[in-house]
Amino acid sequence: MKPLIRVRNLGKQFGSGCPLCLESPDVESSHCPRCGTVTALRDVSFDLYPGETLGVVGESGSGKSTLIRLLHFEWEASAGTLELHRKAVEARPVLAPSMFNGSEYSHNLLPLSYFRKRQIRDALMGIVYQNPHLGLRMQISSGGNIAERLLAAGVRSIADMRQRAGALLEQTEIPVARMDEAPSRFSGGMQQRVQIAKALSNRPLILYLDEVTTGLDLSVQARVLDLIRELKDELKLSMLVVSHDLGVINLLCQRTMVMKAGRIVEAGLTDQILQDPQDRYTQLLVASRL
Repeated sequence: MKPLIRVRNLGKQFGSGCPLCLESPDVESSHCPRCGTVTALRDVSFDLYPGETLGVVGESGSGKSTLIRLLHFEWEASAGTLELHRKAVEARPVLAPSMFNGSEYSHNLLPLSYFRKRQIRDALMGIVYQNPHLGLRMQISSGGNIAERLLAAGVRSIADMRQRAGALLEQTEIPVARMDEAPSRFSGGMQQRVQIAKALSNRPLILYLDEVTTGLDLSVQARVLDLIRELKDELKLSMLVVSHDLGVINLLCQRTMVMKAGRIVEAGLTDQILQDPQDRYTQLLVASRL
């Protein structure tokens, strides 16, 4: 099976950089003591396969959320490539044939214009943020939030939008009778479920989850995670799951990457990472959660 997306040498810097932070491969911190540049990501490479859930773990400041922002085209990368497999776009022609030149994989998508990247994002991707305020407009209705996403994906019929919104809210266990209520009137768990419904409205191939259970009560966390697992299997989604909670990673992910100071320090099958970590940092991370 070929990867759905290929990421190679992805990097993100906040600052101008200097020889010390640009060239040293052994810095323990992402912050350069000489010029102050923050290297949030450095030489991050991985594949995501169709139907796979890939986990990303690490302490605060390790680069996990930066990775999500770059892959979702919210921020500009400083370096690296992101390529899509041809089959990912066959049913949704968001890339011109010239972007493939007869190859299985597209050209690097990162240098494309914001408009082109937004088209790809709206057609192929969904995201659920840790803070629902980032993913939802709190003062407009839940149905309106979903309709906004459908509009970006090309749906123009108001009747179709309401029908799709109702079906998604029902699927994510939000009473359809509350479709015209604003998320500001919902609990945190319900807001996350509305976010999930919105993220799934364009039938994405790739779903990004950024610390989606942080701040929720344990019982609510469990229900949200069960819902994500059910929808992932039902819709055959590929997912990238960012979390500091190893329990979440263990429940959802087949493979896991461990990040520290913007780098991947260990990667492998989730069971292997959690039961027999090889890197010293991973060992400390796992031990701290026991």
